Order: sequence, then C-alpha cells, then structure tokens
Amino acid sequence: MNRRDMLKLGSACSLAALAGTTAAAAPGADKPATSVARWEVHEVALTGPASGNPFVDVELTATFTLGHRTVTVDGFYDGEGRYKIRFMPDSEGPWSYATSSNAAELNGKTGAFTCTPPLADAHGPVRVRNTSHFAFEDGTPYFPFGTTCYAWVHQSEEMQQQTLKTLAAAPFNKMRMCVFPKHYEYNHNEPALYPFVRGAAGNHDFARFNPAFFAHLEGRIGNLRALGIEADLILFHPYDRWGYQSMTAEQDDRYLKYVLARMSAFRNIWWSLANEFDLMKHKSASDFDRMFHIVERHDPYAHLRSIHYSREMYDYSHPWVTHVCMQSSKFEVATEWRESMRKPLIWDEVGYEGNLNRRWGNLAGDEMLRRFWLAILAGGYASHGETLLKEDDALDENTTPSLWWSHGGELRGASPQRIAFLRRIVEETANLQGKDARRTGLTAQAAPYYLNATVEDEADGKTKQILYYTDFHQPLYYEFPLPEGKFTAELIDPWQMQITPLGGTYEGKSKIRLPGKPYQAVRFRRV
Repeated sequence: MNRRDMLKLGSACSLAALAGTTAAAAPGADKPATSVARWEVHEVALTGPASGNPFVDVELTATFTLGHRTVTVDGFYDGEGRYKIRFMPDSEGPWSYATSSNAAELNGKTGAFTCTPPLADAHGPVRVRNTSHFAFEDGTPYFPFGTTCYAWVHQSEEMQQQTLKTLAAAPFNKMRMCVFPKHYEYNHNEPALYPFVRGAAGNHDFARFNPAFFAHLEGRIGNLRALGIEADLILFHPYDRWGYQSMTAEQDDRYLKYVLARMSAFRNIWWSLANEFDLMKHKSASDFDRMFHIVERHDPYAHLRSIHYSREMYDYSHPWVTHVCMQSSKFEVATEWRESMRKPLIWDEVGYEGNLNRRWGNLAGDEMLRRFWLAILAGGYASHGETLLKEDDALDENTTPSLWWSHGGELRGASPQRIAFLRRIVEETANLQGKDARRTGLTAQAAPYYLNATVEDEADGKTKQILYYTDFHQPLYYEFPLPEGKFTAELIDPWQMQITPLGGTYEGKSKIRLPGKPYQAVRFRRV
C-alpha cells in the first residue's frame, strides 16, 4: 500500500485492514487456523466479564509458540466485555497460542495461525545497527528524518486528515507525537476524546481507560505505518492541565502496561518515555528508571526506547536506553558522546523553523536545514519542527492558529523540500540501491574548517564515498584530502538542491574550485 492509497482509507480504516490478518480469531477454543504476514498484527478477540472494573481486576496473557520458541504477551480490556490479545509474529511458520487468565471465561483458550512472508514494503521494527545507526529487522538500512507534531491526534478530524495528506508528500519517516493532549502556548483546545473515563464535572478516573481514545490513536499509528513513518510515541509530558503528569506511581504503571498491551504489536512504534522529563516535578529520574523497566518487561518485541529532556540530561548510558534523544544544537559533542555512550545520536529538538516571539520557535529555514546537515555530518540524525504563523494570526490575539509543531495540518516552511534533498543525498551516499545493506553508515571525521562523513564497505574496509560540507565557510577552492585510490566528484548546493558533476578523477589532496559561498557540499565516489 503506497501513501496515496492509504489516504483513501481515511479515518474509517480498520485495524484488521491495516494488520494484514486474513481472519480474526473468534471467542472460544480450538480456533481454525488463520494467516498473517510477518511483522503484521494477529489479533485474538475474546468475550469475558464486564462487571466491576475489568481494567484492574482481570489479568490476561497469551503464550504464542512456534516450534520450541515461546513468546508471552499481555492482553487488554477493550470495553463492553471485549478482550483482545495482539501479537506481531517475527518468524514464518505455524504458530499456536494458549491464554491464561484469572477469569474462567478467558482462561485456556487456544488457537493457531500461519505466519506468511512479509508484505512488499514491510521490513520489521527498527533496530540499532553498527552501534551508531539503524536498520530494520530484515537488515534494510533506516535513516531517521523525523518531524514533530506533538498533539496532532487531538485536533479536529479535518485537521488530522490534512496532516496525513501533508505527510504523504513530505520527506519524513519518523514522527514525534504524544499520547496525552497538550496544554501550552497555542494549545488550549479540548480534545474530542480523553484517555481515561471522564465524569460530567471533568474529573478523570485514572483506573478506567477510554477504549475509544486508544482505538483512535491506534488508527493514526496505523495510518503512519501505511505511509512508512515510525511513530515515536511520547508517553508522558509536563504540558498538562488534566492531571496526567501528576498520576501516582501505581496509576503510571497501569497506564504503561495498558499502552504496551495495545500497541507493542505495531512494528512502527518507538517508545519515548517523556518529552522534557526533567520539567515533570511530580516524577524523578528514578521514577523513569522504573518505567523504563516496565517497558522492557512488557514489550516482547524490544522496540526502540529513549527519553527527551529540557535542561538536565537523562543518563543515556543505561542499558535500557537504545539511543540518545537530545534537545540541543551542540553537534560538536557528537564524537565524545558517540564514543562514551556507544549509541545512536538523534538531535530530536534542534529548534523550529518559524516566526514566533520565542527563541526556540523562530529559526530561519536555512538554519533549520544547516542543523540537519550538521547532525548528519556529525554521525547522527535530526528531527524537524515548524512553528510558522500566518501574518494575520500573529497580529490577531483572538485567533487560534494552527502550527505544524503541535497541531499538524499544512507545512509552510522552506526547509522540508530541502530536507528531502538531503535525505536523498544520504541514501545515495550510503549506496542503498536495492537490498544493499552492507554499509557502515555515515561516520563523522575531523577535517580543518570542514565536516566530512565517510561510507566504508564492510567487505574490504575501503572508503567508497566521502561527503564534505563547508558549513559557514565560503572558500573559492579547497584541497580535499582523499584516501588511497581514485574518485569522481560532485558539487552539491543544499539550498538550490542542485548536484553538478565535476569532470575527471581525483586522488590524494585534491584541489576543487568552489562557488565562494557558504553551506556547500562536495561528494567523492570511488572509481
């Protein structure tokens, strides 16, 4: 399914349609076999007790078996006596399952299905590869070019559909997004759905979840999956007027287990424990340590895990953190952090292209683009954000403007198309034609006044391609040092999105004529 086809599904697209399961297992025992493609979602639906508080009272797990291998997953209550168990098979072949529950109606249910080859564009969950980089589970390289839309799932249906339409034509393959609604500047609307049951007086029952809310969220994660976008799901944040940030430890843990049971089976999930965790005054770093362990234990698929900070960094050296998520534009620390943490670096908040009356929200488009280039050339990755007000919205205090950074909608900035060009450069530089995954990825190296990144062949260790970037320097020429061998060269203009081949071959210290303006790049390819 391509991006355009996905949009035709709209908000009515069902989980079954996105899951790839040919038949859902019905309540009862000894179900007939069904089939599901590798890395899609097999869902078991059961009927059980509806009295009392099933969210708290009922325990449900299922053990899935393939040969001598077993995987145990948590089930969840979906309201009105419905219980569900979701499983993402990662190996082809005949799977069987058996349930276990403290409710007799749900205990000892069995069934089977066959896991078939993956869908055409499915490569599995994203994993860390070569210490500092990423690849899908089948080995296909993955280079995160992310964006941020914190509260897009809490906007109007029309706005959400516009966001999906925009994403279908955008370069982004990862989105940072919140589970909980957001209360902050330009974010004062009430959402249509709340994650917990809410009384007439506006109080929330943190012991009872709202299945309709989570079904909606899952539908949007499915929409992103159909677009080839990873959902970097933010589980907590401090921008709140509903009381979510001050839930008790017991309530936090129950919420996490419910989210994990419902959503872990989606292959395009990343877990971000919090946005700006250090601003959440009701929780300490040790609380997040505890919650990381819950995510570890209750996510049988080991999706990527990290956490975002404002001023005080989390200890990313912990083994339960898979990658570093930074709010920073200090790219000069990359080598030190990469060597000390031995993990991928993502500058997930480098500022926003915008025109707000806030330092963090008024970057020029060319500066946003520059920060993407610096992150890539420093051996890491970056995430985009946009806070561009229309002029009328900026001057009229009675308007409620839409800003991509939180609401989604339309992109207005100059950087996205140029980020798309950079993504193309990165993927070409890493030589990702077809299924070629035998590359080390981009690695930063030092060069006087310049940043460069090399791509080495794992088979022979030779540098195959080199990408140099001049940053704010504007030389008329530069003598580029090259390793042993002969190379062709191309001049790249990141803003004009132009690639100009330079004639001949180059070796040793090679003098290249440059335009005499900043923010240019030169790419060398081994002959």
